[in-house]
Amino acid sequence: MKRLFSILAITVMVAFGTANATTIANTSTAVTTVTTTLTQDDEAPAADVGFHQDLKKRFIEGGPGFMGIVLLCLILGLAIAIERIIFLNLSSTNTKKLTQSVEDALASGGVEAAKEVCRNTKGPIASIYYQGLDRTDEGIEAAEKAVVAYGGVQMGQLEKNVSWISLFIALAPMLGFMGTVIGMIQAFDKIEAAGDMQPSLVAGGIKVALLTTVFGLVVAIILQIFYNYIIAKIDSIVNDMEDASITLMDLLIRHKK
Repeated sequence: MKRLFSILAITVMVAFGTANATTIANTSTAVTTVTTTLTQDDEAPAADVGFHQDLKKRFIEGGPGFMGIVLLCLILGLAIAIERIIFLNLSSTNTKKLTQSVEDALASGGVEAAKEVCRNTKGPIASIYYQGLDRTDEGIEAAEKAVVAYGGVQMGQLEKNVSWISLFIALAPMLGFMGTVIGMIQAFDKIEAAGDMQPSLVAGGIKVALLTTVFGLVVAIILQIFYNYIIAKIDSIVNDMEDASITLMDLLIRHKK
């Protein structure tokens, strides 16, 4: 979450005696500038501390039950999202460079040299290349089937645990709404017990109830951003895998001739 800095600029007019009008004006301007700068420096940490304290206060007012569960959704969702982002970045491969290396190895050292290149390269594309090259002795069709089958396995590895992020995205606002409904019920219970429609009872209950909804929506928005990035990254890698598979088949066909 972004930190909100509220800086208050206070201009202090300093008036001295009536000796010289020009001197008074210059002195007042200088003192005002210095005072304003010092005031801004002093107010910035106070505003920052106030924001954290206000956030903590709002969190406690929302109720430890639902607010704690919503916070847990955020922590688990972020943990899975960060793990997936790291894994996907490590799975990214320079496809053109790998293809050229495999092609050169096939031309110079044959299939075994090309397999060695794939062993020394990380990522799903290199693994798919290796599986296809490992089946070349059985024919092009067998190599193609191996590439397609292992491509599905690699795709499953890329999408691992992503469904949990979508679960937390849906669960966080739902928990917030549930907390709001329960808070509204409690507010009406207080009104019924008091026997009077006091504005303070209604306003306080509604405020506390809506806090859970706000936090739930914030968690869902944060996780949705990470989720969309992960899905886009997976789609990019899958497209590279499909293009690389077609290129590998072309290389094997040319090598067999």
